[in-house]
Amino acid sequence: MHTRRRHPALTIPLLFLLVLAQLPLLRGEPRGGEAARPNLVVIFCDDLGYGDIGCFGARGIRTPSIDSLARAGTRFTSFYVAQPVCSASRAALMTGCYPNRIGIHGALGPSAKTGLSTNEWTLARMLKSRGYATALFGKWHLGRPEPFLPTHHGFDEYLGLPYSNDMWPNHPTAKPGDYPPLPLIEGDRVIETMPDQRFLTRRYTERAVSFIDRHHGEPFFLYLAHSMPHVPLFVSPEFEGHSQGGLYGDVIEEIDWSVGRILEALKRHGLVEQTWIIFTSDNGPWHAYGNHAGSAGPLREGKASVFEGGVRVPCVMSWPGHIPEGRTCAEPLMTIDLLPTVARVTQSQPPSLPIDGRDAWPLIHGDPEARSPQEAYFFYYETGQLQAMRAGRWKLHFPHTALVMNGRPGGLGGRPHPHQRLPVGLELYDVTSDPGERRNIAARHPDVLERLQREAEKARAELGDSLEHRTGAGVREPGSL
Repeated sequence: MHTRRRHPALTIPLLFLLVLAQLPLLRGEPRGGEAARPNLVVIFCDDLGYGDIGCFGARGIRTPSIDSLARAGTRFTSFYVAQPVCSASRAALMTGCYPNRIGIHGALGPSAKTGLSTNEWTLARMLKSRGYATALFGKWHLGRPEPFLPTHHGFDEYLGLPYSNDMWPNHPTAKPGDYPPLPLIEGDRVIETMPDQRFLTRRYTERAVSFIDRHHGEPFFLYLAHSMPHVPLFVSPEFEGHSQGGLYGDVIEEIDWSVGRILEALKRHGLVEQTWIIFTSDNGPWHAYGNHAGSAGPLREGKASVFEGGVRVPCVMSWPGHIPEGRTCAEPLMTIDLLPTVARVTQSQPPSLPIDGRDAWPLIHGDPEARSPQEAYFFYYETGQLQAMRAGRWKLHFPHTALVMNGRPGGLGGRPHPHQRLPVGLELYDVTSDPGERRNIAARHPDVLERLQREAEKARAELGDSLEHRTGAGVREPGSL
């Protein structure tokens, strides 16, 4: 009996094609077509501390929905924001740039004449160009006048406050009748002045759920930026007295309820496996407010300082089938890396202007050999001062004056105690074994100091350093009126 043999020339190309077809999976990438356009949900809290949710060690505060995200996905325990304050942190998330590069410093006030330039390529603008529906519900804080509002930066829909919910003079001592107008904006128009903040978390959540219901048949980017738990704290009557953690705990448990509502909406439309969810915070807890502030857990200090408690925040990511479930990742990562990573995963057009973030998908996807995409992360504060950096296990502080509580208790009932100014020298910490930054080991590691200072010089050349009166070659102007 004659057996027909395949021609070798047909076998090799066929094998080659089969290997090519598997390459996206081997690289941890989603397949093409619709799978290359997952929905993206970013839930960004305001002043939430590292130790404020159950899966990061909270006590007396129940966060079952956020904890379920951690079980279904990955906890990132060395996740950083670029600065320990509102506007600068949000600018980094939106653009993939250190705030210094794009001229956004600190927290923009209601009368600020600058904001995020419309020349910048935001997450929303990038995904909108890829066919995504885009929406922001919550706090923006990248410019109040109309040219700077979210609808001018790629968002189809916007409902929220343009800046922090405490931005009126003397708010800690003001009585409710003395509050000046706080604008709630829809699109570009103020629809209410001084909205009842007890219902902000609920209103943002309801609009977010409505957005999912209306756009479940197309890819979408939902940015849910809660105004809470920034002071002054407000919670809806349903959650008042709900927790064992006082008013602050009540606020966190309502945020967890909000996360649960988002998860329910995704499940209702069969979108859980098509949605990448990121839950995190804009900076650490504002310890000056004592019992109206959260916890940094084992970390040192909080908001307004570049010690770990100010810039290391809780982060949970979930995307079934793409981000490992029940995993903890301790590799350093920062919000600046999210935009280029999303660009890769969604096959979107990256920014044409230089950015600082790098693709971190291998690390997020859980590739066994993956490490942080950056040699080092740099922490600027106080209008362009390079105050610290992290590289691997090392955290190096440069001489500066830090705003700290230094072990002092904060205020009570929504009234702050003032920060102290602490002189910081050239200090080196091993934040893997010493996350509380208690043991300055600079004298024991001159080789590490030399290496990190060389990296810092590269950052100064590109981004500047006002402590050394240097202007960076890569700095761009913010938007301006």
